Amino acid sequence: MRLHRLRITAFGPFGASQEVDFDDLSSAGLFLLHGPTGAGKTSVLDAVCYALYGSVPGARQGGGQGTSLRSDHAAPGTRTEVALDLTVAGRRLELTRQPPWERPKKRGTGTTTDKAQSWLREYDATAGTWKDLSRSHQEIGEEISQLLGMSKEQFCQVVLLPQGDFARFLRADAEARGKLLGRLFDTRRFAAAEQRLAERRRAAESEVRAADAELLADAHRMQQAAGNIVELPATDAAPGDPGLADSVLTWAAVARSTIRERLTVAHLALTAADAARTEAQRDLAGVQEVQRLQRRFEEARERAARLDERADEHRRVQERMAWGRKAEAVAPALALREAAETEHRRATSEDTRARATLPDSYDGAGAAGLAAAARKTAEELGGLESARRAELRLTELAGQRHGLDRQERADDELLQDSASWLDGWDSARAALQAAVESAQDAATRAEHLVGQLEPAQQKLASARRRDRLTGEAADAQTRTLRAREEAAAAHERWLGLKEQRLNGIAAELAAQLVPGESCAVCGSTDHPDPMRKTAEHVGRDAEESALAAYRRADDARTAQESRLAAVRESLSAATAAAGEASAVELAEAADELRARHAEARGLASGLHAAREALGQAEGEHDRRLAAQQEAARRAVARATLREGVDREQGVLERELAQARGSEASVGARAVQLERLAAQLTAAADAARGADEAAKRLKDADARLADAAFRAGFDTPEAAGAALLDDAQHRELQHRLDARQFEEAAVRAVLAEDDTAAAARQAPADVAAALFAAEAADRRVREAASARDDAARRCTEIDRLSARCATAVRRLAPLRAAYDRVARMAGLAAGTSADNERKMRLESYVLAARLEQVAAAATARLARMSSGRYTLVHSDGRSGRGRSGLGLHVVDAWTGRERDTATLSGGETFFASLALALGLADVVTDEAGGVRLDTLFIDEGFGSLDDQTLDEVLDVLDSLRERDRSVGIVSHVADLRRRVHAQLEIVKGRSGSVVRQRT
Repeated sequence: MRLHRLRITAFGPFGASQEVDFDDLSSAGLFLLHGPTGAGKTSVLDAVCYALYGSVPGARQGGGQGTSLRSDHAAPGTRTEVALDLTVAGRRLELTRQPPWERPKKRGTGTTTDKAQSWLREYDATAGTWKDLSRSHQEIGEEISQLLGMSKEQFCQVVLLPQGDFARFLRADAEARGKLLGRLFDTRRFAAAEQRLAERRRAAESEVRAADAELLADAHRMQQAAGNIVELPATDAAPGDPGLADSVLTWAAVARSTIRERLTVAHLALTAADAARTEAQRDLAGVQEVQRLQRRFEEARERAARLDERADEHRRVQERMAWGRKAEAVAPALALREAAETEHRRATSEDTRARATLPDSYDGAGAAGLAAAARKTAEELGGLESARRAELRLTELAGQRHGLDRQERADDELLQDSASWLDGWDSARAALQAAVESAQDAATRAEHLVGQLEPAQQKLASARRRDRLTGEAADAQTRTLRAREEAAAAHERWLGLKEQRLNGIAAELAAQLVPGESCAVCGSTDHPDPMRKTAEHVGRDAEESALAAYRRADDARTAQESRLAAVRESLSAATAAAGEASAVELAEAADELRARHAEARGLASGLHAAREALGQAEGEHDRRLAAQQEAARRAVARATLREGVDREQGVLERELAQARGSEASVGARAVQLERLAAQLTAAADAARGADEAAKRLKDADARLADAAFRAGFDTPEAAGAALLDDAQHRELQHRLDARQFEEAAVRAVLAEDDTAAAARQAPADVAAALFAAEAADRRVREAASARDDAARRCTEIDRLSARCATAVRRLAPLRAAYDRVARMAGLAAGTSADNERKMRLESYVLAARLEQVAAAATARLARMSSGRYTLVHSDGRSGRGRSGLGLHVVDAWTGRERDTATLSGGETFFASLALALGLADVVTDEAGGVRLDTLFIDEGFGSLDDQTLDEVLDVLDSLRERDRSVGIVSHVADLRRRVHAQLEIVKGRSGSVVRQRT
C-alpha cells in the first residue's frame, strides 16, 4: 500500500481544505510530520484511517456517528470531507468520505442532518480516466478490507504506529499482551475452538446425565408397574455414576420373573370362575322358561274371558252384515232414481233461466208456441238484408266525400306554399351563385400558398440543423483538443521512458551476460563489474506499453479530428441553406404561411357543398312549378266526382228511412231481431227438456218401489238405509275376522301340553336364580381383572426392561464420546494434567506469533542498540498466571536475560519501535503479503540521545531498501535539522493549515 495524495476539508482542526502530497514526501524515503501540540499532527493520521475505514482510532470517533469529526473552524456551509489517493494491490484507487453533518436549511432557519456519503473510484491507465466503483459504505469497506488484508485495529497498529502503545505492550503482562495480539492476528477462531470444545464437553456431559436420568426414571416406572409385588432395592446411584446401569438391569430381571408367576395364578383362578358362571346361567335359563309358560297360560285365559264379554256385540255385527247383503239387490234401482232426480232438477232450472230472457207476452207459451214464434222472427230478419247493403254503400259514399274535401284542403295549402317559395327564388339563386364563386377563389389561393409553404419549411429545418451542429462542433472541438493533449502527453511519456531505457541499456545488456561467454557489445569474455539495474530502470515491456498507449491516443486524436471536420462540413451546408435568419424568425414565417393556407383550405372545402346547394335549389324550383299545375288539374276532376256522389246519397237515404223503423240503423234493427230469435229457440229447447226429465223421474220411482218390496223391505227408504258402502263393509268384515282369529288362537294356547304342565307347577322364583348368576358373573369379572392387571404389569415391565437395555447400549458410546471430548477440552483450556504449561490453545498460537515478532524486531533492535539488546520470547509462567506470552530482553554486555520493564526510557522507545516494525512485518505476511509502502511513527523520539537517534534514523532510513517511506510524527526540534522532507502543521485562530517542504 502506498499513499499518493490526501485532501482534508473541515476535518478536526482544519477549517479549510488542505492537501498533502505523499508522493513528494515519500521520494526522500523519510519525512517529518511536525507542529506544535494540538496543531493536528495526529489528525492527519486520523484522516487517513477515516478515508480507508470510515472511522478514526479509539475514543476520537466520538459518539460513533462521525459528527464529532467536523472542524469547529469550518464555515457553516462547508461540508466535512476526506479524500485519499493511494495504490494498493497494484490498483490506483481514490476514496472520498463525508461524515454526517448538521447543515443550514436551504429555506428558513435552523439545520437539517445529511447522511454520511462515500465514493470509491479506480484510475483506468488505458483510458486515462477515473471510473466509479461504488457508493455503498458496506461495499467500500469490504473492498478495502479485502485489498489491505487487515482490519482497522491492525492497520492502526501496523501502519499508524501509535503514541506509547508499544511501550505499554513491551511492559505489559501476558494477559494484556494477549488481548493486543489477539486483535492484530485475529485468533478468534482458536478461541472459538476452545469455546466449542467446552460447549461440546458440557453437551456430552448433559447427554450422559440425561440418559442416566431417563434410565433411573424407567426403573421407577417399573417399580410403579410392579406395585407392591416386588420392591426396588435401595441405592445411592445418581445420574452420571458408572454402576447405575448394572443395578437397574439386575432389578429388572427380578421384577420380570416375579410378575410372570403372579400372571399364571391369575389365569387358573379365571378358568374356575368361568365354569361356575356357566352352570349358574344354565339354571337361570330353566327358571325363566317356566315363568314364561305360566304367564302365557294366564294371558290365554284372560283373552277367552274378554271374548265372552263381547258376544252380544258380535251378534249385532252379524245382523247388520245380513241386511246389507239384502240391500245390495236394491242398489241399481236406487242409483237410477237418484240420476233421474238430478236430471229433472237441472232441466227445470234451465227452463226457468231461458224464459226469464223473453218478453212478458210469452209467459204462458209452451214448447210448441215458443218454436213457432222463433220461426216468425227469423223470416222478418231475412227481409232486412237488402237494406243493410244500402246502408254500407251510404257509408262508403260519406267516406269518399270526406276524402275529396281533404284532398281539396291539401291542394290549397300546396298552392299557397309554392307561391310563397317562388316569390323569393331570384334572390336565393343569386346568393347561392355568389357562394360558389367565393369558394373557387379560395381554392386558387390555397394552391398558391402550398408552393410557398414547402420552401419555408425546408429553410426552417436547415436553420434548426445549423443550430444543433453549432453545439456539436464546439463539443467536437473540445474533444479534439483533449485528444491532442492526451496524445502529446502519451508521446512525451513514451519518449521519456525510451530515453530512460537507453540510459540504463548497459544494465539491461549486463543482465544478459553469461560467465565465460562473449559480451554482445565489446566481445570480451571477462565481465569484472557489470552494470546493475537501479530502481528507476525501465524495461522493454514498459517502453512497449507506453508506445502502445501513445498509438492508441494518436488514433483517438485522428478519429476526433475526422469527426470535427465532418461536423464543420455539415454546419457549412446547413448555414448556406438556412441563410442569415434565425430559426425563431423562420418558424414564425412558416407558422403564418400555414395559418393562411389553413384558412384558404377551409374556405375552399365548401365549394362542393355550395355547388350541390345550388343544384338542389334549381331542382326544387322545377318541382314546385309542376306541383302547381298538377293541383289545378285535380281541382277540375274533384268537382265532377262530387256531383255524382251527392245524387247517389239522396236515393239511398230515402230507402233506409223506411227499413230502420224506430231503430237508429238497419244494423241495430237486425241485431234486435237476431237476439229475439235466439232467445225463443233456447226457451223452446229448455221447455222440451223439462218435460222429458219429469217423465223419466216418474218411471224411476216405480222401479225402486218394486225392487224394495221383492228384497223384503217395507219402503224404498228402509232399503236405502240398510245399504252399506265399501268402507262400512270392510270395517264390519274386519271385526268378524278378528273375532274368529282370536278364538282360534286362545284355543291353541290352552291346548299346549308344556304350557298346561307349567301352569300346574308352583310359581317360578326367578329373583333367586338371577342373584346366583350375577354373583358368579361378578366373580369372573374380578378374576379377569386380576388376570388383566397381572398381564398389563408384565407387559409394561417387559417393555421398560427392554427400554432400559436399549438405553444402556446407547449410553456406552455417549460415555466414550464424553471422556474423549472432556480430555480434548481440558487440554485446549490448559486445565488438563496433560497440558504441562497450562497454556490455552489461543495463547499457544499467539506465542508462536510473538516468537516471530520478537525475531523480526531483534534484527532492528540490534542495530538501534549497537548490538547490545536482543528480544526473545518466553513461555514460562509468571506468578499464578498461565504461560506462553512472556517477552524478555537479552543484554549482550552482561549476557543475562531480564524483563523488558528494566529498560530505560530511551531504550524502551527504540525497543518498542523495533517491536512495532517487526510486528508490521509479521502482520503484513499474515495479511497475505500485502506491501505496506507507507508507515507512520507517532512521537517518542525526545527520549533518545544524539547517537541513539542517529542509529534509529539509520534503521528507519534503511526501510527504503524495501521501497518504503516512513513518516515520523514528532515535535522534537532536532529532527527538523536531521530530516529534510517535512510536513508542518501550523495552527491559528481560523484553524490549522499544512505546509509541505522537500
